[in-house]
Amino acid sequence: MNTALSPLDIARAAWGDALPDWVQLLAEECIRTSQNKVAKRLNRSASLVSAVLRAKYAGDMRAVEDVVRGVYMALTVRCQAQGEISSAECRDWMAKSRSFSNENSERVRMFRACRDCPRNEKGVTP
Repeated sequence: MNTALSPLDIARAAWGDALPDWVQLLAEECIRTSQNKVAKRLNRSASLVSAVLRAKYAGDMRAVEDVVRGVYMALTVRCQAQGEISSAECRDWMAKSRSFSNENSERVRMFRACRDCPRNEKGVTP
């Protein structure tokens, strides 16, 4: 008999009645594929996914929510440089914009755009 708790059981136990819809979806995706595959798709670590499911993530939970909603719920935002993009892609560009790189013109353009974007909370990366 397998007594291991599913990711959804873990999330429900940790979050209780306050379980957000996006955390539930995250748990369901972990069941459907695996925690490692979900982390890879989110471009984040498996330990981050685990901490979120357990309601123990000490970082910016709102940033993680943005990424989950962008990848799994098709949440989009309006980017001044690229138009309509997923909120996950937005967060990835914000993270890249923490340091300047002139490796290509798009990276330079996005550095400038992200630096002035009201969505960019300086120094916060999920």
